[in-house]
Amino acid sequence: MKLKVYANRLSQPSRAVIILCKVNGIDFEEVRIDLIKGEHQSQKYRGSSSETKFAHNCIGIFAVNDVYEVYVAVSIHGVAGGPLTPRSSSQSLPQVKPLLMEEEDGCWPKQPHAILSYIACSFPGVPDHWYPADLSSRAKINSILDWHHSNLRLGSNTFAMNTVLAPVFGRTLNPQSAMEAEKLLTSSLSNIESIWLKGDAKFLLGNLGPSIADLSLACEIMQSELWYDKDRERILGPHPKILRWVENVKNATDPYFEEVHGVLYRTKAMLHSPQSPASKNFSKL
Repeated sequence: MKLKVYANRLSQPSRAVIILCKVNGIDFEEVRIDLIKGEHQSQKYRGSSSETKFAHNCIGIFAVNDVYEVYVAVSIHGVAGGPLTPRSSSQSLPQVKPLLMEEEDGCWPKQPHAILSYIACSFPGVPDHWYPADLSSRAKINSILDWHHSNLRLGSNTFAMNTVLAPVFGRTLNPQSAMEAEKLLTSSLSNIESIWLKGDAKFLLGNLGPSIADLSLACEIMQSELWYDKDRERILGPHPKILRWVENVKNATDPYFEEVHGVLYRTKAMLHSPQSPASKNFSKL
């Protein structure tokens, strides 16, 4: 089975899927989608109906002549559907599309976590620790992934958009939304430590190897590389256990973890340079 992955590495779910494929030696072709230019909204990437294949924080797998095409999380920070805001904000959240998308060849997983679990289960040679066959262990991983969407991811996305990214997309920074997002982000980090990283746990749930939950959440926290250093220190500084855990996930998946996250380091250098964000060419990243 050959995968074709349509992705943008600025997106956390894109990075998680790419890293999972690389670390497990899965043969795939990566096709970059330019979010800044709105390529994900073009007719080229629309399905048979008027609905775009790239929905809010969604991905999909479509079988085309024995090549499985994976459309990965091309809605970064709510770009496709407006800025994400914390639940306490007056602005309503964009609706998430259904888990499955029906195409001529059938229904395929469409949410990023569904794609991660699909890949972990469908390709030979993927170690069991990524998504255990034991149903009890698998249910615990699923519970973390379910929690992620409306907690860590929502806080991380909203904070990044309203502290550094909004000008890139021609929008205005919203300090109030950033403040609310920081509260959600901080409580999420505390929950990870107290619930899933108890004691000297190296990975979530005390597992001996990383799961797709470790990879997904660690890639989310790596989005903090885009923040101002003072913000990163203020928010992550009080959570040394989180920082050690992210380092464990990185070590377990290197050299691919660092390679795939290189786009964040390059983007941060551009975001925080004296030149106006609106005048920079982020499409080359």
